[in-house]
Amino acid sequence: MNPDRLRTDVDVVEFVSSFLEEGKPIAAICHGPWTLIETGLLKGRKMTSYPSIKTDLINAGVDWSDEEVVVDNGLVTSRKPDDLPAFCAKMIEEIGEGQH
Repeated sequence: MNPDRLRTDVDVVEFVSSFLEEGKPIAAICHGPWTLIETGLLKGRKMTSYPSIKTDLINAGVDWSDEEVVVDNGLVTSRKPDDLPAFCAKMIEEIGEGQH
């Protein structure tokens, strides 16, 4: 399922919300942060994404940055498939650390 469809699924949004509330690691790349926006829990977080959803994230209160990978307290985000090496390495590191 693509993120635009996922963000309309109440069960998915509740699942992702529980991860954010419990400080569990989350990783999202490209348009994946769209689903995270629906939680209403991103205000003040540092993130990146595919450039076309930058405004959506800023409107959700995110401090958006154009970097290959951004980490904020267990939340790992990247912009595009070219960023996958850095994204995967950081994702593995954050998962290894457990709850934040």
